[in-house]
Amino acid sequence: MTVARTLLGLLEPAPAHGYTLKKRYDAHFSRLKPLPFGQVYASLARFERDGLAETQGVESGDGPERKLYAITPDGVTVVEGWMYSAEEPTAFASSTLFAKTALALLSGRSARAVLDAQRQMHLIRMRELTESRRLVGATEVLAISYELNHLDADLRWIEEAGHRLDALHHGLKGQANDL
Repeated sequence: MTVARTLLGLLEPAPAHGYTLKKRYDAHFSRLKPLPFGQVYASLARFERDGLAETQGVESGDGPERKLYAITPDGVTVVEGWMYSAEEPTAFASSTLFAKTALALLSGRSARAVLDAQRQMHLIRMRELTESRRLVGATEVLAISYELNHLDADLRWIEEAGHRLDALHHGLKGQANDL
């Protein structure tokens, strides 16, 4: 669901063809493994079916038709709801958190609000884990310690990102304008 919501968020600044949307996604979020075209077009079809995006035009040429998609007001509502809802802390929450933070910066929304919501969720989970350590055996303590260390690393990233928001905002805006 994260990839689809991220694609929907990337559609918000301006209407785009599937190819352009994939290019935006790969530039910001796929450092090692580019997003498959099929996933982009399947997401666009679902967005259109669900009223989150609509076709703004169709171009015909030598190859397949190229549809231009635009986000709808309902799509914007979905992106905002997803962006500002804190993720349940997991081993991979930071990649979703990165996507939400970057999209907030790209869209001019409050990245600080995204980071603050996630910080709160992490602190709650860390308190729960710390309390539960007293009640479990040695093996479970290792697992809890593992999760606490990952949450702590995420919190350090949240703090670092918070200190760099202005510079990140300017850097990501410049990259978005190049696409």
